[in-house]
Amino acid sequence: MTQGERPDPGIGLFPRSDETPGLGATELVASALAIVWVVAVIAYVVVAGPTDGSGLLGLVMTLLVVFLPLALIWASVTTLRSVRVLRAEAARLQASVDAMRSAYLVGQQSAASIKPVVEQKLDEIAAVTKEAGVALASFQTRRDATLTVPSADRKAALVAPRPDPAEAQPVLALGTPAEDMRAPLAVADFIRAMNFPEGPDDKEGFRALRMALEDRTAARLVRAAQDVLTLLSQEGIYMDDLRPERARPELWRKFAAGERGRPIAGLGGIRDRSSLALTAARMRGDAVFRDAGHHFMRTFDKVFQEVEPHATDADLAELGNTRTARAFMLFGRVTGTFD
Repeated sequence: MTQGERPDPGIGLFPRSDETPGLGATELVASALAIVWVVAVIAYVVVAGPTDGSGLLGLVMTLLVVFLPLALIWASVTTLRSVRVLRAEAARLQASVDAMRSAYLVGQQSAASIKPVVEQKLDEIAAVTKEAGVALASFQTRRDATLTVPSADRKAALVAPRPDPAEAQPVLALGTPAEDMRAPLAVADFIRAMNFPEGPDDKEGFRALRMALEDRTAARLVRAAQDVLTLLSQEGIYMDDLRPERARPELWRKFAAGERGRPIAGLGGIRDRSSLALTAARMRGDAVFRDAGHHFMRTFDKVFQEVEPHATDADLAELGNTRTARAFMLFGRVTGTFD
């Protein structure tokens, strides 16, 4: 189509409806009747000769007698022509609707044939995702051979209590339990695990986290912290964005000794108002979030009481800057632990 040329209105889904139909049988019959009437009127005038028209009224009656039948004939022709056009338009619309229905049915059949393949692919993706989640949760199943034997310069953070020989139940001769052969978790590894890995390349962080998950006591705190950190991230709260005030090591030791309220208020170093407000609102409105928060606080309290005797002041200061400790400060401020 050249520039300046108007597009054809008949191109598209529906054919153009402004086409002028040709002369049909109705028009031919109407034309014949009109000609016959005109000829009859002329013949009458010629045969009858001039008559007195009785003035204006006679002229009007003459015009009505001559032209009214012609008007009725062509009015009928126009009506029949419009009806014919409407019928043709209705037929075209019905054909278009049938074509659209057929295309829809074909699309549905195609989707039905593709659906099993898509569902199979989705099941495969779900299985791979589940395997990846299990792998990330366990981080690695291979034990670090370089750390299976405890060294003298690694201070244990959590030491399993030795049972009293007089009260201990007799052990069957099935070998030494794996938990008794595992090296105690070092303080440095516990602190690194509480901060979680910095990224996929943080090998030391993953190693420490794997070792913490192998320890029954530390694993409880790791999982509780992971739950609350995930729930907090849903509200847009991330521990890396919080900058808590540093607490003195003696405050941490007071907390481990059981003190609560104002004497340890310095531990609540989180001052971010938006994070506190969002966490408090979620605690009030979400029972799952509230239970996870209280469970995390109880677990942190119990585990920290076991870790504190083995940690130096420098260790406590470093522990207070971990992501887990920041979550503890945030929930402590919200639950009133420091009030």
